[in-house]
Amino acid sequence: QSFKLLGFLDVKSVPCARESVLYGSLGSLVVGLGHFLATSRVRRSCDFAVGGFICTMLGYWFYCRYNLAQQRIRQRMLKEGMRNKILFEGSSFDPEKKQTGNERSNS
Repeated sequence: QSFKLLGFLDVKSVPCARESVLYGSLGSLVVGLGHFLATSRVRRSCDFAVGGFICTMLGYWFYCRYNLAQQRIRQRMLKEGMRNKILFEGSSFDPEKKQTGNERSNS
């Protein structure tokens, strides 16, 4: 069963959404409770808790999405390298193939 946050963010299918909401909730609790213990002002502490939720959630969202993009780039490069290895293995374009003196004179 999927869970939609604010009616449009499907937490189950969107990468990094679940972790962002969980870390945002934890950040909200820490910031709100910390502010309440420091000042004993309930309304202001709730405001800080909401701000903490938004900042923590967005911060982790961007961090997670950046890492996901980096991982996809590395996977794409690895896939391309494996495809090139399979294509050029044993041919004259193979970078791992050692050229002997006879092959150099022929080329």
